[in-house]
Amino acid sequence: MRDVCIVGGGVAGLAVSIFTARAGLDTLVVDGGESILARNASLENYPGFPNGVDARRYLQLTREQASEAGATFELGHVTSVEAKDATNFEAGFVLETEAGEPLEARRVVAASWSDSEYLVPLDVGRTQRGSKHFVSVDEGGRTAVDGVYAAGRVAGEPHQTIVAAGHGAKVALAVIHDSDANFYHDWVVPEGYFTGRGREVPPACEEIDDTERRRRDERARTRLLEAFDEPLEEVPTMHPSVERE
Repeated sequence: MRDVCIVGGGVAGLAVSIFTARAGLDTLVVDGGESILARNASLENYPGFPNGVDARRYLQLTREQASEAGATFELGHVTSVEAKDATNFEAGFVLETEAGEPLEARRVVAASWSDSEYLVPLDVGRTQRGSKHFVSVDEGGRTAVDGVYAAGRVAGEPHQTIVAAGHGAKVALAVIHDSDANFYHDWVVPEGYFTGRGREVPPACEEIDDTERRRRDERARTRLLEAFDEPLEEVPTMHPSVERE
């Protein structure tokens, strides 16, 4: 049984997975195949990219970051989620997919805009607006069912990449808190930041010396230079209602 199963491999789901995996939770992302962000021609309002960034490149790097954090991925569509024990949600959940063996997880995060039909058996509190359904959540992304969360657009958040990423991180912190993982803050700080004040390094924090800081910086710069060395050949995915020649 996984600690966390995230349904949806878009921005919100990837953000959740980075934080939960780094917190030491066994994290699986069930990816439906393509994020809606892949329709974006140029992502130009995400902090840190003064001239914008190719949306598919951003997704590629974010997925890579989640993998390096320890998250694993499975391609497929979840068709239903049910509690293993309807009287005790702590027993976890069973996720049925279109193909393959059922998956089990202690906690489930819905991050799958715009599909949430698989949540119907749980009665989490879905609200219809036009042709879409949103999942009702509290400020931490918790639904009416203990152990089930929703992140990003499916949770009613605005349709912006930076908001989806931020909400995914916020929901991840709620998941981490509810799991009782030994966690304080996800910080990497200079050597002596805590110990220099007579404190122990808190859980999920790390102190590194300047040599290690420079090594990590070099590794990060090298990877980004490689990633942006050549343009991606992939083109944006058009909206399904638009015919393309």
